[in-house]
Amino acid sequence: MIVSHERRVLFVHVQKTGGITVEKTLVERLPGAVKLARLPGRRHARLGAVLRVHPEVADYWTFGFVRNPWARMWSWYAMIQRRQGAAEGGNSRVATRIERNAFWSGVLDDIPDFETFVMQGPDRFARLGTPQVRYLRTPQKQADFIGRTERLDEDLAQVCERLGLEAPPSVPRRNVGTTSDHRRHYTPAMRDRVGELYARDVALFGYRFDDL
Repeated sequence: MIVSHERRVLFVHVQKTGGITVEKTLVERLPGAVKLARLPGRRHARLGAVLRVHPEVADYWTFGFVRNPWARMWSWYAMIQRRQGAAEGGNSRVATRIERNAFWSGVLDDIPDFETFVMQGPDRFARLGTPQVRYLRTPQKQADFIGRTERLDEDLAQVCERLGLEAPPSVPRRNVGTTSDHRRHYTPAMRDRVGELYARDVALFGYRFDDL
C-alpha cells in the first residue's frame, strides 16, 4: 500500500498481482511515495479499510491490479511452497517469516496439496475466497484505474504516464517464481470452485480459465 500525499495518489496492493513490482517503481519514481501506516491487513489492506483509517485520501487518484483468478490461486500456493523449500534449505530469514505469518504457516501445517488449497482453503482462510474487486471498490468509491498483471508492463506504463513519471524501459518482476502453466494443476471441480469464488472478478474483468 503506497501513498503520495504530494501527488495525491494511492496504490492498493492486491495479493499476487505484481504489487511488489509496482511498489518498487512508485518508491523510485513518485515524489513523496511512502508506505501507508496503521492499516488492518498492512500491505494488502482493502480500499474500504484504508478510507476508514485515512479518510484524507478519499479523493486521491487510486489504482490497483488484478489477475486471472485461476493463475493467481496457483501462483499463491506455489509461492508458499517455495518459501517452505527455502526454509528447509537453511534460509533462516525465510523460516522466521513463515513462523510470523499465520497464513503461510497455517497453509503449510494444514493444507497438504493444491487441491485442498483450492477446495478447502477458502473455508479456512478468508483471503483465499475474497474477490479481488473487493480490494478496489467500496459503495462510495472505486479505483480510478485497474490494471492487469497479464499486461503489467503496458498498464504500469499507463499509470506512469498519468502521473507524469518516466516509465521503466522494462519492468523487473519482483517476488516471481518459476511456476508452471496453472491449467495443468486443476481438476474440473477445482476449476469450478475458483470460478464460483471469484465470480465477480470473472464477470467484471472477463477472465477465463484458459487465459494465460
